[in-house]
Amino acid sequence: MNASARGTTASSSLPRVVAASLIGTTIEWYDYFLYGTAAALVFGKLFFPHSDPLTGTLLSFLTYAIGFAARPLGALVFGHFGDRVGRKRLLVVSLLLMGGSTTAIGLLPTYDSIGAAAPVLLTALRLVQGFALGGEWGGAVLLVSEHGDQRRRGFWASWPQGGAPAGNLLAAGVLSLLTTVQSDAQFLAWGWRVPFLLSAVLVVVGMWIRLAVDESPLFKQALAAKQQREKERKGAERPPLVEVLRNHWREVLVAMGARMAENISYYVMTTFVLTYAVTQAHFSKQTALNAVLIASAIQFTLIPLFGALSDRVGRKPVYLVGAVGVGVWAFVFFGMIDTGSFGSLVAAVTVGLVFHSAMYAPQAAFFSELFATRMRYSGASIGAQFSSVAAGAPAPLIATALLKDYGSATPIAVYVAIAAAITVLAVLCGRETRGLDLAEVAEDAPDAGAAGADGQQGQEADAAATGKPAVA
Repeated sequence: MNASARGTTASSSLPRVVAASLIGTTIEWYDYFLYGTAAALVFGKLFFPHSDPLTGTLLSFLTYAIGFAARPLGALVFGHFGDRVGRKRLLVVSLLLMGGSTTAIGLLPTYDSIGAAAPVLLTALRLVQGFALGGEWGGAVLLVSEHGDQRRRGFWASWPQGGAPAGNLLAAGVLSLLTTVQSDAQFLAWGWRVPFLLSAVLVVVGMWIRLAVDESPLFKQALAAKQQREKERKGAERPPLVEVLRNHWREVLVAMGARMAENISYYVMTTFVLTYAVTQAHFSKQTALNAVLIASAIQFTLIPLFGALSDRVGRKPVYLVGAVGVGVWAFVFFGMIDTGSFGSLVAAVTVGLVFHSAMYAPQAAFFSELFATRMRYSGASIGAQFSSVAAGAPAPLIATALLKDYGSATPIAVYVAIAAAITVLAVLCGRETRGLDLAEVAEDAPDAGAAGADGQQGQEADAAATGKPAVA
């Protein structure tokens, strides 16, 4: 089957695949961001009640950060099996794990009911959330990337990325509605549980849609090629994880560095901003939530536009504009919030998320194009999720600690700017990937332990499965 025919076949079901990935990632990010928003607003009081308000928030953000520690483990496990048994099956598992743990948080007793066991259980459920999300991202973006063609991959693959602002929009919207119709006492007593319990309903909807899509056609071809190679050699190939770390560590480092500014800026400007706006600029909780709500809605519309732009001018130029922009904007961001104007608060968050979108939109296609099909789930997931431990995980925690120690937002802006510099360097070190055919992404010998004739046999087997000539 030639590239044109394969692209036509994939395109016939592409909107359905995009919808399934977008809805699934929206639900998972809703669950994940819901925790972060609750950590900023109520978890300090409910699970760490004997600390002063800022310290309580700091401790609740610590449990928030712990969830990131499980994301690399999720990337390893889901990446391994995603490259072995398929993208679709693992996406179903991740959705079930995320929805189950989020619903359980909504049923969790607080510190006043069971004492120290409450924050322990909260932390355990957060770890499950992190594990699930660590596997979700790679599978969702690859399912779309591998169904489409290279001409518009940036646009189509950016849609699952829209699940992040859509999930944040949904989480902030539900919490904003509850804070509007409830008193602070009601919200603290039981209202905060409602959005967590709502996750059970959303997961049922997500499962129904996600189960209806087909497996990635490129994965099916890669699996057939792998089975043929193993039959000829009478032995199993090395796990994709081993090959990624041995032969593609440079691509992994590029992805990790590219994530630094994107991850840190997002959590500072959507999660920590709730704490800053309430405690330093004296906005109400509802006002702060509304600002994030408006900015997230705007970002959702921008992501596919930046994705399409990356198809025209390249992944790297769009990504670099976002990284440089967010590094500069960090020094303007907090000053605008300090004015006490709601319009300035909305503008500060919105512009920050515009620059974030320029990084986040092309990221799905960019990372997918760095790795070959048979190791793509592992490579993209490892690159994306391992960096989150050093980036997004401690971002609200570091920002809160810097504010507490210095009483100023300037050190936080410097922190974001340093992350932006790391991202600029990483992206400049990476290769431009726009326009690559994912079936022809260069890779090393199919088995790192095999040489010579075996490597040529592997390429010939891939060619037989894909209908393409072997690449010398």
